[in-house]
Amino acid sequence: MDELRFGIIGTGMMGCEHIGNLDALPGAVVTALSDPTTASLTGAAAFCDPSVAQFADHRDLLASGLVDAVIVASPNHTHRSVLDDCWGTDVAVFVEKPLCTTVTDALAVQRAAAEHDALVWMGLEYRYFPAVGDLIDEVRAGTAGQVHMVAVREHRYPFLVKVDDWNRFTVNTGGTLVEKCCHFFDLMNQVTGTRPLRVLASGGQNVNHLDEVYDGRRADILDNAFVIVDYPDGVRASLDLCMFAEGSRWEQELCVVGDAGKIEAHVPGFAEIARGATPELVIGSRGRDWPVATRPIDHGDVGHLGTHHGSSYVELERFAAAIRAGTEAEVTIDDGVWSVAMGVAAHRSIDEGRPVDLAEFGLEG
Repeated sequence: MDELRFGIIGTGMMGCEHIGNLDALPGAVVTALSDPTTASLTGAAAFCDPSVAQFADHRDLLASGLVDAVIVASPNHTHRSVLDDCWGTDVAVFVEKPLCTTVTDALAVQRAAAEHDALVWMGLEYRYFPAVGDLIDEVRAGTAGQVHMVAVREHRYPFLVKVDDWNRFTVNTGGTLVEKCCHFFDLMNQVTGTRPLRVLASGGQNVNHLDEVYDGRRADILDNAFVIVDYPDGVRASLDLCMFAEGSRWEQELCVVGDAGKIEAHVPGFAEIARGATPELVIGSRGRDWPVATRPIDHGDVGHLGTHHGSSYVELERFAAAIRAGTEAEVTIDDGVWSVAMGVAAHRSIDEGRPVDLAEFGLEG
């Protein structure tokens, strides 16, 4: 294909970020947009060629014959129904995180995607963050030795405002630990190279959105949590999430400790980047004198930084390359299922005050 034609289903924040990614990606063009909200649709169209087709209904976009691939960036709770309409077409599909808001829906998507005739890719771009991708490479190269502990910290700003405030309610997002933290659960699985056994979590809504009421409903999304994840052979991981910690030098920190050493990836927030901070990788050894080396990481040759440090551009670049080459997805629907299940398990653990086995969802590692 000389030119891949893309359709964007859902033209909110991430839909518009992907328009920017595709505008910078050689051999890609946005030919169609769909969104039931007129303001979102016309706003996104302003960033596209005037010839871009606009549809209120994604089914009309899919039937238009104008696209080779679609990016599903609609609100979380719509993913299952939108994807159901994609199956049976010859269109390649990229679905933004989280895959779905429930494990039941995620498993249904997994079964259907296995029968789809074109490429299906799960959008989990944190794998491609500067420093984080390097950390994963170092782990796979054996720099830390046998991995025993993984720790993830995200200290950041509150949830942004979305169209019709849909992300203020757990029923729409799947819960903070699904909506926001599926990325981190996916990274844990990548680093450990296996699937989790059980999850134990504690969390609450202590600062953010406490006085926000929409159509008589009070916002109910968690703004902080600790999560512990047990893996086979005694390997364990932890998540420390705080969404009222804007004054942080590092927005994301990922730490891996093995029997040979320790690797850390530090990703600054955009305010810190504006003040000159850069991502960094820190590698410490258990060898003689316990040496520690810090390596600054730049963004490399990335066509569009967007709001995710260029990682969503890199992921779309690889998605497009896989379509052209006819190769399998690097990030699979199976990865999406497990990242959702871990978040759902964490919420169940908080609600019921107990450890939750992933086997409760019919999942086995």
